[in-house]
Amino acid sequence: MRHLGDSGIAREVRWYYPIPMATISLKLPDLLLEVLEKESRARGTTKSALVRECLTKSLDGHRSGEASTCYDLAHDLAGSLKGLPRDLATNPKHMDGFGQ
Repeated sequence: MRHLGDSGIAREVRWYYPIPMATISLKLPDLLLEVLEKESRARGTTKSALVRECLTKSLDGHRSGEASTCYDLAHDLAGSLKGLPRDLATNPKHMDGFGQ
């Protein structure tokens, strides 16, 4: 008699990913799941891959007490104001008199 784990895709999972992976369970509100499904289809990727990418981006640089940069804290504000020079941080003419 063959056992369920003797063959099939479940037994081959260890060769599917280039690095070892653990499986977790995640509960999402319906709306967030819909957004995740829509975005994964639009990108042509799996929901799992998209969740891994988002977690990596969100947690990168915030490990074990590492200080956040100013950009980390305000990246969502970058470019949000209209009517300002586009090259404010790189054009030397905008730096005239700075720090004096």
